[in-house]
Amino acid sequence: MAVEGKADKEQVHNRIAVLRAERGVSRRDLAKALNVHYQTIGYLERGEYSPSLHLALRIAAYFEVPVEVVFSLNPFPKIGDMR
Repeated sequence: MAVEGKADKEQVHNRIAVLRAERGVSRRDLAKALNVHYQTIGYLERGEYSPSLHLALRIAAYFEVPVEVVFSLNPFPKIGDMR
């Protein structure tokens, strides 16, 4: 059994960039809609920042999907790996 490091346990993976691309939404537009700084969206997308529960729910609501579609404790499979 592999031992996970503390950083692995705390990282939250997300599909924000994918959802933005699918819907043609810029980082600035998403940030404005969520009332956060546009750099926050970049930090979230790169996994450099984990959102509060409140922000995670607002992001999911913005995209009209369940929060589990946007965020996960495990990495999402790559699009090409979903065969």
